[in-house]
Amino acid sequence: MLNNKKNKFKYWTGQLHLWLGLISGLFVCFLGITGCILAFEREIENITQPYRFAKVEQRAKIAPSLLKKIADKALPGKHAHSVGYQTGKSSQVVYFAENPAYYWIVFLNPYTGEVLKVKNMDDDFFRIIIMGHYYLWLPPDIGQPILATSTLMFLFLLISGLVLWWPKNKAASKKRFSIKWNAKWKRVNYDLHNVLGFYMTWILIFIAVTGLIMGFQWFAKSVYWISSGGEPMKQFVESYSDTTLVNSAKGKKPAMDVLWAKTMNSLPGYSGGIEVHVPENAKSAIEVAINPDTDTFWKADYLYYDQHSLKEMEVTHSYGKLKNASVADKITRMNYDIHIGAIAGIPGKIIAFLASLIAASLPITGFMIWLGRKRKKQ
Repeated sequence: MLNNKKNKFKYWTGQLHLWLGLISGLFVCFLGITGCILAFEREIENITQPYRFAKVEQRAKIAPSLLKKIADKALPGKHAHSVGYQTGKSSQVVYFAENPAYYWIVFLNPYTGEVLKVKNMDDDFFRIIIMGHYYLWLPPDIGQPILATSTLMFLFLLISGLVLWWPKNKAASKKRFSIKWNAKWKRVNYDLHNVLGFYMTWILIFIAVTGLIMGFQWFAKSVYWISSGGEPMKQFVESYSDTTLVNSAKGKKPAMDVLWAKTMNSLPGYSGGIEVHVPENAKSAIEVAINPDTDTFWKADYLYYDQHSLKEMEVTHSYGKLKNASVADKITRMNYDIHIGAIAGIPGKIIAFLASLIAASLPITGFMIWLGRKRKKQ
């Protein structure tokens, strides 16, 4: 009786594994291939795009408001979003808006103000791949749910795959951990699906879960609720400047320059990234992002200042100072770095690359197994 229940459970698990695999297979394969391409995005950009670098000089860097003025001349009519600095790298003035939509970056020498490159990011290769990986090159409200749903199916496929893989006895387990390369191609294909799937499932589960956190708000809130011990997810709330103090800043240095200089003076010998956000209007706060490890994002401190009084404003959401972040906040911050493997440096990216490659192969090898069995029955 117990064996019959086990057999029925495995049978229906297998049926769900089969049909969900057939439904989501193309999308999973697509996500795996684009994930492979994006794994070493930053490293490839650094090799192929020399304008991202600027020789370190023994003189002061140009203030952000002046770099913005130079960049504005290269992109008239567009509003700057932020000005970024990093030792040994060119400064980046980012122009980003949603309506009308545009995304440009002006790369400048931070010591001379020389414009090194004016780049439309909508034409950037990796940006195009990212838009496919996130939205399938469709409107976000259409493409994102399709890929997120496929990722949810893939998560079930990983778990159900473990159930189906699990050997009945010790004798059967000997065949589940290695690929029999000298066998016929059908057996090799079967082993590629099962053995590689087993070894990479543990990595792919993390990639799938972090992808779902970005894809579904309900999933992100659920993970936060579990990791925080039952607390609701903190919503990002915009910080605003006191507009009654507008006139008090007249005749003084630009607020973003003062805050940038203050940050630089407080961090002697600092080689990480500093990004000063340009206020959109009189009530916007100025955000200063300080990232000591530019290979990742989660360690950054985000400071918010009143642009008129220059007074620092405390925030309660996850993206404030790292020292104030709870365990759940830190997990939220780490999500993207875990997804791409950057949390573990180059070894982590290599693992993420291999996992994405195997993820792309699983729908293909799985389909070949199903096709072979179907033909055998016929």
